[in-house]
Amino acid sequence: MTEPGSEPTATPPAPRAGRRLEWGVRLHELPLLVGLVLLWMMLWHEVSLLSLVSGVVLAIVVMRVFYLPPVELAGRFNPWYALRYFAYFLWHLALASWQVAWLAVRPGPSPPTSIIAVRLVTRNDFILTAVGLTISLIPGSLVAEVDRFESTLYLHVLNTPTQRSITQMRRDVRHIERLLLLALGSRQEIEALA
Repeated sequence: MTEPGSEPTATPPAPRAGRRLEWGVRLHELPLLVGLVLLWMMLWHEVSLLSLVSGVVLAIVVMRVFYLPPVELAGRFNPWYALRYFAYFLWHLALASWQVAWLAVRPGPSPPTSIIAVRLVTRNDFILTAVGLTISLIPGSLVAEVDRFESTLYLHVLNTPTQRSITQMRRDVRHIERLLLLALGSRQEIEALA
């Protein structure tokens, strides 16, 4: 009961309506849902109605139990810089593979290694992750830690006998970031490069 002269308070929405909304699939989650269902079907080596339905149910449960915030993309794509990024990656992948293979079989002591920090321009989690994955896929370097708030990658780098080789590694990481930003970054991030 309310006292005379007081205004009635609004009743909170029913919790079931909120729960029903939470278990639904949002539009921006559709690529993840489709990817998980396809992965489920590939794991079972079967394309059938049962694998499709069970994959959809499992994908929705996984998306809700292991919730990740949505990845924000800039909404732009530059094919020229994407091509340059892939060419750079493939060239350095082949070159570094030969260099690491030679270090493994050459006579002499083990090559010196370093842990270096590289601060990036971007604050975008997607670009930060893409730079880290790219540098980790190229033999001879590995991301040891990521400071997301400072946008810094800590890399374990093989064969760094001089300060010059450490500086070159930092330049390589920043070049990868630059190519990715020019291919996928927002206009503000591209302006920050200059």
